[in-house]
Amino acid sequence: MGGGGRRIDLIIIHCSATRVNTDFTARDVDRAHRARGFRCWGYHYYVRKDGTVEPMRPEADVGAHCNGHNARSIGVCYEGGLDENGRPADTRTLRQRAALQALVRELLRKYPAARVVGHRDLSPDRNGNGRVEPCEWTKLCPCFDVRKERW
Repeated sequence: MGGGGRRIDLIIIHCSATRVNTDFTARDVDRAHRARGFRCWGYHYYVRKDGTVEPMRPEADVGAHCNGHNARSIGVCYEGGLDENGRPADTRTLRQRAALQALVRELLRKYPAARVVGHRDLSPDRNGNGRVEPCEWTKLCPCFDVRKERW
């Protein structure tokens, strides 16, 4: 269990979909999510470019980060995801990668039954072949292949 009695079986990785050369603070995330009608930021954690991990929603609270999966997941977002020209790219800094890895490992200790996925990996399997392929992604977030990471 954990998560305030919620059954957590997913740790979902997101990016803020902001340019690598622009700062996007946790307060910016909050403003953006409130503008979309959320009561506050939708993620549980936010990882800044300098490696700072900012707690957002308490783990006991259901997030607002991946429609259809919020009730049973923890949402982790990292700052960035777009290159200087606004194209999707793995923009994580070395500090950010280390902080994200440490955070996910900690979450996996708390929620050993959880699997780590990218937001894009939860897109619908439109062709029904049992795999969500790049042509089926509804978004590119988190702009790297979460399955290839060593959590």
